Amino acid sequence: MTMLMDDLIAAIDDLKREDLEIWIQTALVHPDGDAGAPAFSEIECARVQLICTLHYDMDVEVAVLPVILELIDQLHETRHRLRALSNAVLAQDEDVRAAILAVLGTR
Repeated sequence: MTMLMDDLIAAIDDLKREDLEIWIQTALVHPDGDAGAPAFSEIECARVQLICTLHYDMDVEVAVLPVILELIDQLHETRHRLRALSNAVLAQDEDVRAAILAVLGTR
């Protein structure tokens, strides 16, 4: 599901067009612009909502937003990698899983 810019602005009470345009220009959000008008994926809509909460509700300064978002992105990437590693371990034979768990248990 995608949402056009006007629809996104209408859906988020505090969101200002000028702010959203700046966030796009500074690459805080990444709409799909292939259709001419910017369209936002569900994930990008959630990112805009998060930025609105941080900026409007929690008074986080615009200059700090990239740092916070980068840390959140790193956390999501780490969770993704950990899930992939867990799945790889679970796909191993019982002996290999037991050896891995033994090593992890000693730390």
